[in-house]
Amino acid sequence: MKILANDGISKSGIDALEKGGFEVLNIKVAQNQLENYINENNIDAILVRSATQVQQELIDACPSLKLIGRGGVGMDNIDVDYAIDNGLHVINTPAASSSSVAELVFAHLFGMVRFLHSSNREMPLEGDSRFAALKKAYSQGTELRGKTLGIIGFGKIGQEVAKIAIGLGMKVLATDEETVSETITLDFYNGQNITFTIDTIDKDELLKEADFVTLHTPAQEDYIITASEIEKMKDGAGIINTARGGILNEVDLINAIESGKVQFAGLDVFENEPNPEIQLLMNPELSLTPHIGAATLEAQDRIGLELAKQIITLLKN
Repeated sequence: MKILANDGISKSGIDALEKGGFEVLNIKVAQNQLENYINENNIDAILVRSATQVQQELIDACPSLKLIGRGGVGMDNIDVDYAIDNGLHVINTPAASSSSVAELVFAHLFGMVRFLHSSNREMPLEGDSRFAALKKAYSQGTELRGKTLGIIGFGKIGQEVAKIAIGLGMKVLATDEETVSETITLDFYNGQNITFTIDTIDKDELLKEADFVTLHTPAQEDYIITASEIEKMKDGAGIINTARGGILNEVDLINAIESGKVQFAGLDVFENEPNPEIQLLMNPELSLTPHIGAATLEAQDRIGLELAKQIITLLKN
């Protein structure tokens, strides 16, 4: 059986699949050439991340496909219901990248509260001529300890974010449409652990109380953060979006930053990927990354192994 890893797969995943008797084609085929490639090579399964689209038209045109795998959490680039209705297996790896995304949230947070996103731009340009002025400009940072983090979407990633926040001494608030309470366990290097139960609250209450708001929901039909929600937040709050573009209204965000309502924001995802709006790219109060939440070596190893395990179970056993 042939597996096309169109958006890549880790070596550990390839090794596991080959050991299981599969041939892995770890190459990138352009979207408009996928149909021909799959049919010409009699591909049994296609593995994607967020770049490749697997919609009804492609599914109909490729009768050899038996499985679609998503290396990650969200599957909005796959016509899941249609694929399942037509007898295909559809799999993903919802837990494999949770820690990586959660750590990126705090990479943005730590950078923003100490103005690293700005000073890293200014120091190479003027660090030798304006050192004292830059030191003064960036000497009003704050600590995360003691601050309140509001988590919108309390699934696996949101819970990993909560663990880090608790370890830092932050107060954690969470809201989620599908759960009223979650129990999370912090595991430490020496084998000890502590368990916390976090009850979710109303989103408006979270927005009112949080110093920072971080988004961890699936793709939505409409925004979940607009000018209306921002108005309910504390003056000078921060916003992080490592979930999906299109859940945060970017125009409203820029307006809120320019007015001072929002002090800064960290964005890993954008409404118009892979061409983010220039107003975002040039704004000095934004900490920006190019959709790399799950892109750590460790996460990619876990994703590859999890995909391989599921594929072997579904297609061989």
